[in-house]
Amino acid sequence: MDVDKVIEEFEAMTKDAENVQRETLKKILEENGCAEYLQNLGLNGRTDPESFKACVPFVSHKDLEPYIQRIADGASSPILTGKPITTLSLSSGTTQGKPKFVPFNDELMETTLQIYRTTYAFRNREFPIENGKTLQFIYGSSKQSKTKGGVIVRTATTNVFRNSQYKNAMKAMQSQCCSPDEVIFGPDFHQSLYCHLLCGLIFGEEIQLVSSTFAHSIVHAFRTFEQVWEELCADLREGVLTSRITFPSVRSAMAKLLKPNPELADLIHKKCSGLSNWYGLIPELFPNVKCICGIMTGSMEPYLKKLRHYAGDLPLLSTEYGSSEGWIAANVNPNLPPESATYAVLPNIGYFEFIPLKENVEEHVQAKFNDSFLSMEPEPVGLTEVKVGEEYEIIITSFAGLYRYRLGDVVKVMGFHNSSPELKFVCRKNVMLTINIDKNTEKDLQLAVEAAVKSTAEEKLEVLDFSSHVDLSTDPGHYVIFWEISGEVSDEVLKKCCNCLDRSFVDAGYVSSRKVNAIGPLELRVVRRGTFQKILDHYLGLGAALSQFKTPRCVVPTNNKVLQILCDNVAKSYFSTAF
Repeated sequence: MDVDKVIEEFEAMTKDAENVQRETLKKILEENGCAEYLQNLGLNGRTDPESFKACVPFVSHKDLEPYIQRIADGASSPILTGKPITTLSLSSGTTQGKPKFVPFNDELMETTLQIYRTTYAFRNREFPIENGKTLQFIYGSSKQSKTKGGVIVRTATTNVFRNSQYKNAMKAMQSQCCSPDEVIFGPDFHQSLYCHLLCGLIFGEEIQLVSSTFAHSIVHAFRTFEQVWEELCADLREGVLTSRITFPSVRSAMAKLLKPNPELADLIHKKCSGLSNWYGLIPELFPNVKCICGIMTGSMEPYLKKLRHYAGDLPLLSTEYGSSEGWIAANVNPNLPPESATYAVLPNIGYFEFIPLKENVEEHVQAKFNDSFLSMEPEPVGLTEVKVGEEYEIIITSFAGLYRYRLGDVVKVMGFHNSSPELKFVCRKNVMLTINIDKNTEKDLQLAVEAAVKSTAEEKLEVLDFSSHVDLSTDPGHYVIFWEISGEVSDEVLKKCCNCLDRSFVDAGYVSSRKVNAIGPLELRVVRRGTFQKILDHYLGLGAALSQFKTPRCVVPTNNKVLQILCDNVAKSYFSTAF
């Protein structure tokens, strides 16, 4: 792959972002103009942005469900796209509790590969890879099904990994996975994970990159390594795969790689025994690794502390920004730490609009008393019209049948790469803790958890995972924070944490409501070890892929199964006395 050519094309495109956007919209509408959805809106073949905005309304997934259902039922006429959709992606479903169907087509695959190529090109300038292998924690093990209309349904990541173009692209990017296909597409993710780790050890010296779609999968993998490392060493020593791997296809693929190697087993045993609390595990096992890659922003940020612990001095690189519905932007500044990562929008992979968010508490209060105020949404602006420092809700129009689609993400414009904006993901618009006039996002929750952990620095408290819920069964309602922690921590410390959490929500609406008891004392519920693993297993049971999994940070009432898992596993509970 010609890295310089990829960068050159990206530079040219972002310098002319406005025209590229106009041309991209024209191309999308020309290719899909015959689709019933667009025909009904009266565009009559027009492809300019002005006509498009005048005729096509904003939509959410709910608005498109009847159309997507007809595609799933096998309707042969063009419904959302000019060419028939033969594959649907399943979103992770962690926000609302149930996965959504999203159209997937060749055009979406092409934009996926373009994003990967762009990220790779900029990364390779900083961290060049020479024909090594990648330890990739990727899983295509999710259930594949067909709708009654014969449309294939798989998770978004599986649709990508199963695509014939994916392998060729990875080869061109010198990023071939060290595990065989039988492991990646194994029917059981626990067994696939074990074999990924074993393949990594077998090819230890050749591994130059450790990656996964999300940071959570990498942390999960090395937490698992802590449990099974001696078993892995035994497999290497004897050259025989553990009996815990039961699927014949996986066993026979691993048998081709696994040969008795007592020297390697001894070396790994010695390295693991010499580590202090597993610090620097990744470079210790894989001495030639250049960096660790995956999506590390948004709901993945809480895992960075643990990932850094495993990574030692290795750089962490947050790769791309997108969703099951489509990609948006790539990280072209690989030197920045994930907390500061921004993503430059590729102006030719979709048509993008941005609704300014000018909300504050006063407006929120006014909205409560004035319904007409609610309907006055600011006019959207184009890709090149956004302002640095402002926050926006992002609207996408894609090559896969989504037109002016509300993704539900809030982004902040941090700067520009030429004339294309560099975005920072802020939060999901509908993932919000709110009872009265308070509004706390996933990011606010994360900051509160970090502050509470920091307040007990000397106690060595480690929060393995966390979530939250608004409990309206009490009067007044109150916030409930769920923690899974490692080790034994005293009641005194946890009471202190509970108070600190309550004080750390600095949103003016929350603080004023707490002071007048319009919101009740915050409750910290400590859950038993393994609770968040049960939540993960629940989603995998629904057909989600581990590669796509995101812990639901704010459990909405409709997500009753996850709420039940959390509530059934509470070991201790504390109420704040901070106000």
